[in-house]
Amino acid sequence: MDVSFVPLIEDTARLVTAGSALAIAVALFRLLQLRRDLSGRSRRLCMLFMALMLAVGLLSALAALDLGSNWQSAGRVAIALFAAAAALALWDNFSVLRRLPLPGQAADEQRRLMLELATALQRYEMALRGSKVAVFTQDQELRYTSISKPMFGMPLDKVIGATDAELLGARRTEQIDLLKREALAAGATRKGEIDIEESGEPRWYDLHIEPLRDLAGTTIGLTGAAVDITERKENERHLRLLMRELTHRSKNLLAVIQAMARQTARHAATIDEFVEQFSARLQALARSHDLLVQESWHGASLSEMVRSQLGHHIDRENSQVVLDGPDMLLKPEAAQNIGLALHELSTNAAKYGALSVPGGRVSIVWSRRPEEDGGGVALSWSEQGGPPVTAPSQRGFGSLVIERNLARALDSEVTLDYASAGLTCRIIIPEQHLAIGR
Repeated sequence: MDVSFVPLIEDTARLVTAGSALAIAVALFRLLQLRRDLSGRSRRLCMLFMALMLAVGLLSALAALDLGSNWQSAGRVAIALFAAAAALALWDNFSVLRRLPLPGQAADEQRRLMLELATALQRYEMALRGSKVAVFTQDQELRYTSISKPMFGMPLDKVIGATDAELLGARRTEQIDLLKREALAAGATRKGEIDIEESGEPRWYDLHIEPLRDLAGTTIGLTGAAVDITERKENERHLRLLMRELTHRSKNLLAVIQAMARQTARHAATIDEFVEQFSARLQALARSHDLLVQESWHGASLSEMVRSQLGHHIDRENSQVVLDGPDMLLKPEAAQNIGLALHELSTNAAKYGALSVPGGRVSIVWSRRPEEDGGGVALSWSEQGGPPVTAPSQRGFGSLVIERNLARALDSEVTLDYASAGLTCRIIIPEQHLAIGR
């Protein structure tokens, strides 16, 4: 090689080294600008190596330009200092660098994280599908951009891209639009309950709406959740209805008890007799109410009503009571009055009639009446084998309950026959007092 070209080659090499080192320093500086999320340790390492490359580049440039030994010496000292600092920083962070994942490990970790994310998303979607919650997003024009499940009784493909007004009509969605536009304008959370008519039936939703923001914090739409609370609203309505019904029934019951106490006191000779008769009648009323409570006040079974009022005569050995009739349901008012009438009949039979002697018998028979006769139920009470019967000289509380009260309260036909062979009572319960079985 020609010796004259050696200085030129060396200068060229120094300039290339200077340019490359400066390019590396600029690249590291640009990286620090773009990756502001880097940790403090990583940023310090980048700045240190950027300074080292800058010093190497400057020294190479000084050597190529031959600006004097003083400048070259200063550059070498700077490089030495930066190199020493870089070496110390490298060894100080060596354990961290050693634990950096290999490309294959990073890919495996990425796949694992993606699988976990997909599994979590699947569980989230499954939970939403099985719940009464619909999660949705909307743009600034309030068009649906995503939704987790059908809402407002409409399929997903019809909801996506549409507004509430387009789905349900502007008049029916004024309340929803007002709530959502308030959330957009204020950039704050809004909550509210709305009612929507779906397929002719009202449905209630509890809405929770929040602004949807991008990474820069700009509001780009809404995100929210709609919880179907129709069942809760129906339960609340039913509870209010029950409370009104309870108030009404309580007033009626108090009126019945007041009349019962007044009539019992009128026909009782002594206080002890009053207490005994009044307590027995209260227990009879309570037994009727027990049957009604079992059926949630929908009605009471006639056969169970008869058994509850005559249980102490039916359940014993050699029962003197015969029952015959189909099972049917009485409405609450009819059950209450029929129960009191059966109690008075059984009490009278136990004191004076067929149940007061061992050989006496009572037959209680009921059946449905033909529609041509007006429908309803015919109930018959017949006594045989008891002491001879004579008509009472004056009407007692029992006769009033059976004849007058049933006729007035239920519009029933009541016939009492005091035949000497035994008392018979025939009661016609009108069709409107029968309940339809659940």
